[in-house]
Amino acid sequence: MTDLQIAKNNLAGHTICLCKDGNCLYSDKRGIAPMVNFIGRGDDLSGYSVADTVVGKAAALLFVKCGIRNVFARTLSEHGKKILVRYGIYYECEILTERIINREGTDTCPMEKAVMNTDDPVEAYIILKNKLAELNPVKSRL
Repeated sequence: MTDLQIAKNNLAGHTICLCKDGNCLYSDKRGIAPMVNFIGRGDDLSGYSVADTVVGKAAALLFVKCGIRNVFARTLSEHGKKILVRYGIYYECEILTERIINREGTDTCPMEKAVMNTDDPVEAYIILKNKLAELNPVKSRL
């Protein structure tokens, strides 16, 4: 069984599952928070395969930054797909959508808006880390 298949099989009950050589990391946090946390902790995710519930441009750029090899998304945006294709990351998805919307369903996701004008993974990480801190000021001080 491939790492991607293992990640997909272990996604149930989680928002994200990353696997490499039988080693799996999970998170139940929503949005891009898990990836920002993994990067912030200094986890080496190079070569991992990821199964995620929602992948937009923001998540795709974080995957590129980490050296993720394969991605499965239940929902993948067109912008996220373009990033994965551009950087040569294999992907599968159940639903391909024009854009990722916010949790209220009223507008584009704020993380997607934050990275709309960059295709640079390092710059995107900084932008997204700052955006998370702006949206969750109490959590970022803990």
